[in-house]
Amino acid sequence: MTGVPPQPTLTDGELTLRPWREEDIDLAHGLADEEISRWFDFDGVPPRAGLAEAVERWHREYAEDRAAVNFVVELAGESGPVGNVEVRRISPGVGNISWTTYKPYRGRRVAQRAVRLLVVYAFGELGLDRLQVEVDPENRASGRVALRSGFRREGILRGGATLQGERRDVAVYGLRRDDPRPDTVTGWTALMDSVLPKKRVIAHVVIRDTEGRVLLCKVSYKSDLELPGGVVEPDEDPLTGAVREMEEELGVALPLNGVVAIDWLPRWEGWGDAIEILYDGGVHDPSLIERLHPDGSEILGLGWYSPDELAGLVSPLNERRLPAILAAPDTLHNLRDGEPIS
Repeated sequence: MTGVPPQPTLTDGELTLRPWREEDIDLAHGLADEEISRWFDFDGVPPRAGLAEAVERWHREYAEDRAAVNFVVELAGESGPVGNVEVRRISPGVGNISWTTYKPYRGRRVAQRAVRLLVVYAFGELGLDRLQVEVDPENRASGRVALRSGFRREGILRGGATLQGERRDVAVYGLRRDDPRPDTVTGWTALMDSVLPKKRVIAHVVIRDTEGRVLLCKVSYKSDLELPGGVVEPDEDPLTGAVREMEEELGVALPLNGVVAIDWLPRWEGWGDAIEILYDGGVHDPSLIERLHPDGSEILGLGWYSPDELAGLVSPLNERRLPAILAAPDTLHNLRDGEPIS
């Protein structure tokens, strides 16, 4: 226990983080409510003895090489605790942050300001390299605190916790020592990018022959015949993605003559929603197929198919939209799940 400095007091001039005192226990226990019990998975409001034991444990954990540091939160003009905040070391260089704001003081940015003070302390005095917050996705208030304190949403641990006996997901927010501050442009945009929707973009190519048929691929991963093309990769524009997919699947990149359809696809079979761009691969002699070289892994074969042959061979989506596209290939088709948008 030697060599550990006394637990400090931190302040931003109005909000203060300080060590727990004996007299805080009764005051804090009297402010506990059902909201705290819900998200910390207590069976009702915990007894005073439970809080007293926790305070004793926090003092001990601090003394034991600061394995956990728990502060009372005070606010100028208020008597007694308004909440508490903690950083707990969970692996070398990594700490988990949690907090509580008592009901009378919610909505006053107490948690956000307390967490920001604690972040500076954890990266500085404690020498941590990464901090994270784990909250239930339905605890939107805590999610907002994490985000506004500079933590990026990094993902979901499916079924990562239990709450009132129910298996629940856990949203993970992370902050590294070298992340840009949230009050800078790059810091703010990184935070927003972590929570704003991200849609897949799919680029397919409609290749026709002089008999009005469309080129379709027999693929290894499903029974439906499919157009050449696929998902656009990160940092790749859709046109480049379409050309790359053609080269990978057909062994050749045909010139593209613009866009023939833009389609929004709703959630389907476990996929999230997506934007699909269908490019015009031009009209070719049927002998073109002899010059194509399917990769033999993803693409097992190729064939020309007329509009009246598509039923039962392609997905319901392509069964809806391909005949219309083939009938009017010079029109830009604006579609929603394969149907025209009026």
